[in-house]
Amino acid sequence: MSDQKSLAKELVEAGVIFGQRRSSWNPKMKPYIYATKNGVSIIDIKETIKGLLLAKKFITKVVASGKDVCFVGTKRQARGAVEQYCTECKMPYVTERWLGGTLTNFRTIRERLRRLEELERLGETGSIKNYSKKMESQLAREEKKIFRNLNGLRTMGKLPGALVVIDTTRELNALLEAKTLGIPTICLIDTDGNPDLADIPVPANDDSMRSIDIVIRELCAAALAGRGERSGAAPEEMGAAVVASGELDAPGGQRPVRRSSRSQFRSDSGRSASSDSPAAAPAAAPSATTGA
Repeated sequence: MSDQKSLAKELVEAGVIFGQRRSSWNPKMKPYIYATKNGVSIIDIKETIKGLLLAKKFITKVVASGKDVCFVGTKRQARGAVEQYCTECKMPYVTERWLGGTLTNFRTIRERLRRLEELERLGETGSIKNYSKKMESQLAREEKKIFRNLNGLRTMGKLPGALVVIDTTRELNALLEAKTLGIPTICLIDTDGNPDLADIPVPANDDSMRSIDIVIRELCAAALAGRGERSGAAPEEMGAAVVASGELDAPGGQRPVRRSSRSQFRSDSGRSASSDSPAAAPAAAPSATTGA
């Protein structure tokens, strides 16, 4: 309880409760507004604490299950905090422009990341010097562009288990893609935002660097705790999972046969068809047909 009180005090001192002017508010945010003072909406700190604690619990559960949480904060006030804390907890993040199709066309994003690795290898091995000056300059610009836009997504080998978004109005494309794929969203929403876009809304001032810093810090701490639970699995369970995946040999010395679900379906359907075929009928059936 004392931790919640200290957190609430820290949030209030950081200016989390100050929303947008009354003239630009979203009526859907009315349940999260405590009062209006001097034309400025005051956010209910109880709703902020409630949403933040719920988001932390959910993130810990998602990360502990083996999935990652992607943080999206492209506005200037959020870039520093998102990059710092996500790097510490090893979670993917986006701090530059959200590229359309980052989630819905994730295969192309992975291809661009592989291209970035190729360009970096050219620079590390010195092979880039074999190209002309013009081509070398083009490759350097390409590497810089891909690195700026996609560097934070390098650790994301698959679609994330949840999406944390700063400012729903600015990151609308990211929220729509997550909704299309059924990915849960946790949103830091100001009084001019739309809470319907978030599965777990955290009402707070999304223009204050201090308030964003505190919220991202708490959410990344929850992700770090979930990662600790993930790595705390028993060695026997981890070994069984590796053997089941086919990466190591089974205890008997034979590598388990890896079959796709499609090939397994074919073999199962083939066995069922053979069991129902006329060839599997009793030997009296052909003789009866011959006699007829």
